Amino acid sequence: MSKLTTILDQIDSGTMLLPEFQRGYVWNRDQVRGLMRSLYLGYPVGALLVWETEADPGSVRGTGQVAAGVKLLLLDGQQRITSLYGVVRGRPPAFFEGDAAAFTGLRFNVEEQTFEFYAPAKMRDDPRWVDVTALFLHGLAPQITALNSDPALMPHLAEYLTRLTKLHSILERDFHQEKITGPGMGVEAVVDIFNRVNSGGTKLSKGDLALAKICADWPEARGAMRESLGTWKKAGYDFNLDWLLRNINAVATGRATFDALENVPSADFESALTSSTRYISGFLDTLSGRLGLDHNRVLMGRGAFPVVSRFLHLNGGNFTDGAERDRMLFWYIHSALWGRYASATETALTQDYETLNGNGIDGLINSLIRRRGGNLTIDGQDFEGFGRGSRFYPLLYLLTRVLGARDLGTGLPLKSEMLGHLTSLQVHHIFPKALLYKYDYRRADVNAVANFCFLTQQTNLKIGKRSPKEYFVEVEQKHPGALASQWIPLDPDLWKPENYLSFLAARRKLLATAANTFLAELRDGATAAVEPLGRLALLGEEDFDDQERQVEQLVAELTGLGCATPELDSEIVDPETGRALITAEALWPEGLQPGLGDPVVLELDAGSELSRLNELGYQIFTSIDALRQFVIRRNAQSAGTPLDVITPEPTFVG
Repeated sequence: MSKLTTILDQIDSGTMLLPEFQRGYVWNRDQVRGLMRSLYLGYPVGALLVWETEADPGSVRGTGQVAAGVKLLLLDGQQRITSLYGVVRGRPPAFFEGDAAAFTGLRFNVEEQTFEFYAPAKMRDDPRWVDVTALFLHGLAPQITALNSDPALMPHLAEYLTRLTKLHSILERDFHQEKITGPGMGVEAVVDIFNRVNSGGTKLSKGDLALAKICADWPEARGAMRESLGTWKKAGYDFNLDWLLRNINAVATGRATFDALENVPSADFESALTSSTRYISGFLDTLSGRLGLDHNRVLMGRGAFPVVSRFLHLNGGNFTDGAERDRMLFWYIHSALWGRYASATETALTQDYETLNGNGIDGLINSLIRRRGGNLTIDGQDFEGFGRGSRFYPLLYLLTRVLGARDLGTGLPLKSEMLGHLTSLQVHHIFPKALLYKYDYRRADVNAVANFCFLTQQTNLKIGKRSPKEYFVEVEQKHPGALASQWIPLDPDLWKPENYLSFLAARRKLLATAANTFLAELRDGATAAVEPLGRLALLGEEDFDDQERQVEQLVAELTGLGCATPELDSEIVDPETGRALITAEALWPEGLQPGLGDPVVLELDAGSELSRLNELGYQIFTSIDALRQFVIRRNAQSAGTPLDVITPEPTFVG
């Protein structure tokens, strides 16, 4: 047993620490409020699990003081202890990673004995709302003085004092500690125990374990990696630590499995990080300048980057010439379109590293051709995907940028140097959603990739919700060739809403022909030298249908309730077959709160694929209200009896 005040002192002295492999702080205000309520009422709040070790300081997180000798590394109870430290000390602990607003500004109502976060309109100038942090920091006297200042509260002063004393006594609350100790308890064994104890939350990945071991020798590793990730984020690309670690592994060892990093000296790891960061940045510049893939939403084929990093490392850091670069781009695009790394990632990378070592880029291309049954030709049916999560959405954007597609309002090519101040593009539904819904087309058809094109925001607003049979005539008269540049069929009969499905089929064929022609030029090195494409800003849609608007509102509500921001219109792939299962309205890949619970999917067009998602461990909601009510119930439960691990509801919730 240890008293709370002792535990907090141990954190300050560097005796109680957080192991490097732990995830960050993810609790929300309802969970913090619920924890304080339970402690105040004397309810059980669970034991702590700690690892008693003389671990090297590099295996712990944070920049604070680290005590010499035996230390206690907190394995289970991080969320509770971090919350209590924040409330009591008024600041986060040295190992903190997360949003401090979750425990900032907590108030206690001495009359109603409730906890709420500060709301000026409700609490200002009302001494009954006591600042909980101030109570712990400065004791009872200032609070008594404040209560004494209001004559109306004098009759209840003794009762209020008793309640404040009870709240302050939380510092003396005993927490039971289970300890893992012994010479055989290394990082790997402890991580295994952590995963067993934390079975309801997100398990540590192989990358987490590898990085924990690396940080034991080079404490600054995680920070240096985050610095690189931050640089790319500022440029509009969002990657995670595991992804960067795969690239580093490719450079340092030429292997796919993370255990290959176990014997890599810290100096070699640091060098590989520097090199892989340079290779990735250079390849991103290539993708932006050569293919127009200039922002996160259209960046296809993330899984292929380690292979590119490995190639560049073996090739002296650069492509030999433009033809070699273009052949790599040909392979890269096709590996993305056909989901080369969507399943069995480490197996696929191992095979491709071996192929690369023996036969270079041509070997990679031939290997893909064999896996695709003899050719890499794109068929019109391949463009049948829908939503911005489809694999062929980035390809449409790529073709728009590199093949000189023209704006339907100005007739200008969609290039930054041509558009001047009109450099913000928007996704445009060629046939407006509202029009298609009047004709009872399915949502998947309405949001088909073949119904998308990219226009300047000004043109998009000007066209509005008019039918193509109206505005196409104007475009063709004012800007001959602009429709064809966007691969729009020129048969006027196909511009009628009743012939929409035929329009889609015809446009898919045109898109497939354009894609195959361009990709063949990349493969053969037949493309002429071109000026790098300038970056364009891609704005969100403005033409939302009712369902999309409801999803947007739901996301705003859930983030306000402490949930993570989801991925919208996200394609979910079967990890065994690489086949796209669904394009979910919203996906929380690490749970509603990262580190707590299973991946969550909002899928409003429920179909047969849901059973497969269930097998893969997704928690599925098939209605907006069901997900909203689940989060509200979960937060209400947290506010009453907080748990470090939220017990999931049944898998299918409609």
